Amino acid sequence: MRISSQTIAVLNALQKSSKGWTHGYELSKLTGLKSGTLYPILVRLHDEGWLEAKWEPSREQGRPPRHLYRITAAGSSESKEILQLGEAKRRTQRLAYER
Repeated sequence: MRISSQTIAVLNALQKSSKGWTHGYELSKLTGLKSGTLYPILVRLHDEGWLEAKWEPSREQGRPPRHLYRITAAGSSESKEILQLGEAKRRTQRLAYER
């Protein structure tokens, strides 16, 4: 799977989510990503088994149900590795720049 900076932002937000289940709108606010970027990433992560997804029925009449997302154990393990590699890469680049 292709891991873009936007995908890393989504994985980071999901890792930091202490509630477990997170709405797509909340992920959009946390990452600053627009829906046209965010939702395809969520679909890819779900298809890879990194996310679970479920529908939350509307609490108010006339409002549509909302999709909730939560990172799986496999997704958590993979994303921790990706986030650590990303941090190591940034440190290496920073050190190279400081020379």
